[in-house]
Amino acid sequence: QVQLVESGGGLVQPGGSLRLSCAASGSIFSIYVVDWYRQAPGKAREKVASITDGGATNYADSVKGRFTISRDNAKNTVYLQMNSMKPEDTAVYYCNATISTYYSDTIEDYWGQGTQVTVSS
Repeated sequence: QVQLVESGGGLVQPGGSLRLSCAASGSIFSIYVVDWYRQAPGKAREKVASITDGGATNYADSVKGRFTISRDNAKNTVYLQMNSMKPEDTAVYYCNATISTYYSDTIEDYWGQGTQVTVSS
């Protein structure tokens, strides 16, 4: 019924930038909170940023001042702009969204498949 797809990952040099996208599709009534997570090999999953349906944002200390989360006017895509990237940003990045649909009275949590980000010289 609902699918999230991340895109925009790839290889970037230290100090460079990438923009990730999380596109939601399906019978969506409303998208509420959207989070970006990342997980590096041997490391715990880390929430890096979140944005509410009202546009309020929060960031992990490790990315604050470098990353920016935003959502488009159609409210079906969320972005993560990553600047001044460091090797420690290397991870698989996942989006997570709380969504209601036209066919259910409940609000449920959805995950994307992830996109690889590698920061290396």
